[in-house]
Amino acid sequence: MVQHRPVVVVTGASAGVGRATALAFARDWGASLGLIARSAEALEEVRAEVERLGGRALVIPADVADADAMFAAADAVERTLGPIEVWVNNAMVTVFGRVRDLSPEELRRVTEVTYLGSAHGAMAALHHMQNRDRGVIVQVGSALAYRSIPLQAAYCGAKSAIRGFIDSLRTELIHDGSNVQLTMVQLPAVNTPQFDWARSHMPRRAKPVGTIYDPDDIGRAIVHAAENPKREHWLGFSTVEAILGTHALPAFADHQVATMAFEGQETDEPERPGRPDNLFEPVRRLHRTHGRFRDQEHRLALTTTGMAARGFAFLAGMAVLGGIGYAARAALARDRTEVME
Repeated sequence: MVQHRPVVVVTGASAGVGRATALAFARDWGASLGLIARSAEALEEVRAEVERLGGRALVIPADVADADAMFAAADAVERTLGPIEVWVNNAMVTVFGRVRDLSPEELRRVTEVTYLGSAHGAMAALHHMQNRDRGVIVQVGSALAYRSIPLQAAYCGAKSAIRGFIDSLRTELIHDGSNVQLTMVQLPAVNTPQFDWARSHMPRRAKPVGTIYDPDDIGRAIVHAAENPKREHWLGFSTVEAILGTHALPAFADHQVATMAFEGQETDEPERPGRPDNLFEPVRRLHRTHGRFRDQEHRLALTTTGMAARGFAFLAGMAVLGGIGYAARAALARDRTEVME
């Protein structure tokens, strides 16, 4: 438990993982929070929740795709709340659909928000942290940064680009002997409103692929990552399986997701033509932490023994090599924990 009131910035703080993360910092740290997202109305709701939990909050309506807005947001936090100690890059948008159905404008927008938004956030944070030679940048990533899937090419490309950017920045900080720390948190599927308001070209409504996790647990895991900023944190067995499986047999993994991830991302419900989406503008009255899959959420434990972690990682690789995914998941369920690496 942090004893002082640190200053934390969270982008994409109005809903989903970002909202859960802001509330976790308020609950666990009593933090002063800079809340960044496009919807001022939704951010005011989060501010009220943060203050009920014992934190402070500064609402900053801004689009992370706007670099000037990100630098101005960082300056405003420093003036109002104090030196930024943790910056969490979380904001994202996506489009569901085949590449042939995407417009260049949709591809550009996903890239500008999900990739460039994170780069802008990191640069804005570094502008202040490097002068003090301290601070932690937490980059929220995804298993899809390693294992791309069909129907989300724009998002997978952006998440892969983020990983390349963060890896490059990390080497520069190491070269300079900087005490600014950088950690990337690779997420599994999470039950957020993303699947209610993301633009979609699919005939049926979107759903998370694979095991679905509780966003409140993910928020707590991100706080844990800020307290323990190692190179990467892999959350959930499905993330470990995807990353190690891709490294072990990438061509086989391509065929696996080509077979499983089309229907695996659609429900049986037809998509509603022309419904509002949040690609270019926020959607009102849908900002919340959880999506519509509450009955399918799995819990994420934050701790596991080193031996268990290595054992589950080995089983994940073997699941791809030898087809024992069922046995691996059964072993994981018996242990009642999830891998966090």
